[in-house]
Amino acid sequence: MSDLSPLQERKLETLDRLAQRMDRAFRIPVFGVRIGWDSIAGLVPGVGDAVALIPAGYILYSGYRMGASAPILARMAANIGVDALIGSVPLVGDLFDVAWKANTRNTALLRRHLEETPPKEPLPKRLGRKPFSSLTPPRELKMAPSYVGMHHRGKPRNRPAWQHPLSRTLDR
Repeated sequence: MSDLSPLQERKLETLDRLAQRMDRAFRIPVFGVRIGWDSIAGLVPGVGDAVALIPAGYILYSGYRMGASAPILARMAANIGVDALIGSVPLVGDLFDVAWKANTRNTALLRRHLEETPPKEPLPKRLGRKPFSSLTPPRELKMAPSYVGMHHRGKPRNRPAWQHPLSRTLDR
């Protein structure tokens, strides 16, 4: 059993199903080769390979969101690039597309990386180790009118009253 969180496991299962549909959804009876919607879309000149990049890009973006490292994301992008570049060549690209299966490679690469990489410590624990003085206010708070009026270039102003966001003056 892997050390993945249930959320990561569900997300990887979703990506595996998407890769299965794109790369090996159908079986050609005579040859026993599996093809997917990526190979079928590649038969349409021009737009087919471009449309097939959308699910591949989604898998890459999901890998980024799940915390894959830069080298893993680069390998995933290279798989997609090879698939798109060679897949755009008529006939030869379609045959290559049946064998390459970039989406399946990328989901397997992502799963292997996430299983081998130790999980990051949750954000509240990481923040709990920092001294309070090193924590900075969120960007949204810095844009609030009450904060801007109270602070000048990140430093507090000496004022007797503080302006509440609802325009109420409060004594300190």
